[in-house]
Parts: sequence; C-alpha cells; structure tokens
Amino acid sequence: MYDFQFQTVSRIISGLGSIQELRTILPEQRCQKVLLVTDNGMLQQQLHLPLLEILEHLHVPYVIYADVIADPPEQIVHAAVEFAKQEQVDIVIGFGGGSSLDVAKLIAVLAHPDQQQKLSDLYGINQAKPPRLPLILVPTTAGTGSEVTPISIVTTGETTKMGIVTPVLYADVAILDATFTQNLPAHITAATGIDAMVHAIEAYTSKIKKNLYADMLAKQALRLLNQNLKLVLEDGSNLQARQNMLNGSMFAGQAFANAPVGAVHALAYPLGGHFHISHGHSNALVLTEVLKFNAPHAKHLYAELMTWMDPYSTGCTDGLCDLFIDHMQNHLDRSGLTLKLNALNVPENAIVQLAQDAMLQTRLLQNNPRDLTQRDAEHIYQAIYA
Repeated sequence: MYDFQFQTVSRIISGLGSIQELRTILPEQRCQKVLLVTDNGMLQQQLHLPLLEILEHLHVPYVIYADVIADPPEQIVHAAVEFAKQEQVDIVIGFGGGSSLDVAKLIAVLAHPDQQQKLSDLYGINQAKPPRLPLILVPTTAGTGSEVTPISIVTTGETTKMGIVTPVLYADVAILDATFTQNLPAHITAATGIDAMVHAIEAYTSKIKKNLYADMLAKQALRLLNQNLKLVLEDGSNLQARQNMLNGSMFAGQAFANAPVGAVHALAYPLGGHFHISHGHSNALVLTEVLKFNAPHAKHLYAELMTWMDPYSTGCTDGLCDLFIDHMQNHLDRSGLTLKLNALNVPENAIVQLAQDAMLQTRLLQNNPRDLTQRDAEHIYQAIYA
C-alpha cells in the first residue's frame, strides 16, 4: 500500500487569465516556430485569439493545425505530424478538449526531427521513447485531465480505440485558465464534468496501483467537482466555479495517471467507437450500473468517498455506499444528458458486440476492483438500455 511511484507534469499554471504567462514561458523556450493544435470549433468561436495576440506580441512565427476531431483517428495524427514536419515547428501548443491535447502530445513526439519511431510503434505502455518537441497544453474543457496525463487515445479502426501510455507524453507546462471554458454548452459542461468525477472515483478504487498520493488528489478532485458542477450548470458564466472545475479535473487527471481507471472506461469506449457518443457522455451512461456491480468489492471505498464529499452523511458502510451511488445518480439526473441507450439510437442487438469490445480493454479491466466477465458487461448494457 505504501510503495508507489508518482509522476506528473513539471509545471502547472492555474488561474483566471493565466494564459498571459505564455509571455514569459515562450521566450524561455527560445522557440523559432510554434504549432498550435486545435479544432475548427475553437477557431469558429475565436477562442484561440488571445494565444495569437501573445504570439504576435512576441514576434514568434506560428502555424495552426485545426483539423482535430473527437475520438481522433490515426489518419488525423498522420496528417498533423506531416504538417508539423513540413513547417519545421520546434514547439507544440495543444489548445482545446481532450482530443486536441491527445493529438498535440503525439505530434510533439513524432514530429521531432530526430525521432525514429512511427505511430504504430507507440501503442501500449512505455513503447514511445524520447526525443520530443517542447509541449504546452491548455485545456478548454474541465473533464479529460489530458493536460496532466501521459496518455493519448487514438481511434485505430472503424470502432476500436487504443491507448498510448508513456511518461514521454507528460507536457512541459499545463496552463489552466477557465476564461476559455465560460461559453461551453451545458451538455458539454455536464459530460466533461461527469468524466472528471469518474476519473477520481476509478483512481480511488484502482485495484493494482492505488496509492496515498493518488488518493489525496482523487479526493480533492471529487470534492471540487461535486461542489462546483451544479454551480456551472446553473450559471455557465460563474468563472470561479469554472476554475474550480478545471482544477478538479486536473487533480483527477493526476490521480488516474498514477492509479489507472477501470470498468466504467472499458464499457464507455465501445459506445464511443460504435455510436460516436462523446467520451464523457459514454462514461455517464454506464457509471451507476458499474458502481452497483463493483459495490460488493469496493463499498468501503465508496463509503469513504461519500463521507469525504459530505461530512454530515452518516450510517453503516452499506448505507453510505448506497448513498454514494444515489448521489452520483442525482448528478446524472441533473446533467440533462440522455441516459438510456435506446434513446441514443443504439439497437438492442448491439449489446453483445459492445460487451465483446469492452472485454478487449484489458489495460483498463485489470484495474477494476471486481473482475468483470462478458456476461457482466452485457447485463450492465442491458440495464441502461431502456
């Protein structure tokens, strides 16, 4: 229990207006040309303009790659890396949601002029090797925690996702400035906020690498997210609550980077792969059924989280565990998200295929507090069908 390793990014800058710190960070890097990695939505909303103002003020040349899409497929990564090489960039700034940050991490590795590896060499754990380009990540959603994780997720086939997990992907700097999140639509705020809560819960109950350091971060994350999610859903312009959500998401990211996630994510991935349901929404769909499934093996941990979130909650372990599951269901009910598969046009005959695909997520399932079979997975999907 007390033996552990903990890694995270070396520099975190958090606060409203903290993007202005780029004015001091970029000259320190002595960069010649910046690649800004983002998506078209960011450009359309002109959220990237504060970054461009800073780059222009510093007289730093830059190019923009904005073709990132949700659940980025391999061809997007290949195209982005090729673009970065052609432009001879020497620093990468990822700006956007988890997909943009994940792609930025991979560009930083694969576009380095001395890098011998290609994308197909990187899949799995600790396959990617240095060198990489300097990397700065700026999240615009409070959910994935990608700015502080050593993980990139890539869509590798029609429906399958694979992870690249390596310390090389840890950014040099993460900047958390909630002014970029204030205009997020409510459904994205809700889905990403639930995603972050799942990261904290699954890190706290992680079977193999659970440790005191990650526990501390997971608990702090859950308290911040629990207190502030309802505030930002009530008033999207509440910037202090938005900043608290970003910090909570980051703490949860640091936690699950070191105590990995389990069955919620394993069952969520096939929903995204087959039916293009967003990652946070997929997590929300399966969350409470997985909590119920795990309860026989994790009820003492769920009870601890309940008393941490609400010190006034009392009762026996079983009662507190039930209260925790009910509490998470309340968050889901208030989220405005659609919570049944049939209402999302998922056919009932897809359940077996979804369960088969979930069983392929062995990297995640090994961390779940209770062993999960394909039949268990089918029962969980069936329970949220209608």
